[in-house]
Amino acid sequence: MNSFLRKLLGMNWLLVCLAIGLSVFGVIAIYSATYMREEAYLKEMWRRQIIFLVLGVAVFFVAALINYRYWLSSVIFPLLLYLAGLGFLVLTHFFGRTTFGAKSWLDLGPISFQPAQLAIVSTLLLLSWLLANTGNWVGFWPTIGRILSCAAIVAPPWLLVLIQPDLGECLVQLPMILALLFVGRIPKRYLLVMIVCGLALVPVVANFGLKPYQRERLTTFINPDYDTQGAAWTINQSLIAIGSGGFYGKGFTAPNTQVDLGFLPQTIVHTDFIFAVLGEELGFKTALFVVLAYATICIRGLIIAYQSRDDPAGSVMAIGLMCMFLFHVFINIGMTIGIMPVAGVPLPFLSYGGTALLVDLVSIGLLQSIYAYSRNKRADTHR
Repeated sequence: MNSFLRKLLGMNWLLVCLAIGLSVFGVIAIYSATYMREEAYLKEMWRRQIIFLVLGVAVFFVAALINYRYWLSSVIFPLLLYLAGLGFLVLTHFFGRTTFGAKSWLDLGPISFQPAQLAIVSTLLLLSWLLANTGNWVGFWPTIGRILSCAAIVAPPWLLVLIQPDLGECLVQLPMILALLFVGRIPKRYLLVMIVCGLALVPVVANFGLKPYQRERLTTFINPDYDTQGAAWTINQSLIAIGSGGFYGKGFTAPNTQVDLGFLPQTIVHTDFIFAVLGEELGFKTALFVVLAYATICIRGLIIAYQSRDDPAGSVMAIGLMCMFLFHVFINIGMTIGIMPVAGVPLPFLSYGGTALLVDLVSIGLLQSIYAYSRNKRADTHR
């Protein structure tokens, strides 16, 4: 019990309070976005999110209190988790449920989840193990071997997510993978070549690899006035909602808002556009607070990564977790205010979705474990 209490007291409680506080705030925001709907399943979403929150807090503490080195002590656990994520993606390809044009949901009896979320975390863990255990591979051919090994890990789940198609989650993985390679001591010149090759492929992918509705999203991002009654409707209504909220907002569950009147589509306002709900009802002051909370989590995560620099596995995993978190935030908020194309990426902790919330809380739990156990290792070394 004393050991358990020491672990609890040794947590970074700022990180804990921000993660759980944002999750609770997310339940309130989901209620505000759905309470007025006539459909029963929409009106009950905030209650379902509470159930996922309770489960998420439980798995958060499990991940936080177990030494992260246990998961990365050998290749067995990250490989099994990776294969499980890959298997669920294959099942989704054949038996998944199509929602909004993407076959991204898998129903297993009463349980419905998005395997792409599990695949991102499992890929991150396996890459962390690989990069941490091949850091002594130096020279041209060993470095090429490391890069090709990473590509062999990333390519299968990334392609399976791409063909769903879930372009948003694919985009989120790219900066995370680059950050992992950078922290994993892949020389910068190799990374620069990969970035240049990737940028060269953008026009090809945009013209031949995207579906018509995805190209329309790019068109409306470049020109918001294009098809304001069709493809650009949602982003324009999001901008109107956030702008009309002003500094103080129209009030929690205020009537006659863009959300209340249904100008923001009721099918996605509680997921992809939850930030627009906050901006309209609670104003700039609350939106700024939410952004600062996210910034604090990211800065704290980078500090933890720096503090664990003596342990390559912990440092690489912490950077990967923070990049995954940061780019979810950046893309989601960016698309609601018009600085990013609409990509269908959830806002961590706030958007409705049990799978996303569980993954978010597990990620912060792993970060908490890196903080606690890398600090204990340094303390033991100094003794």
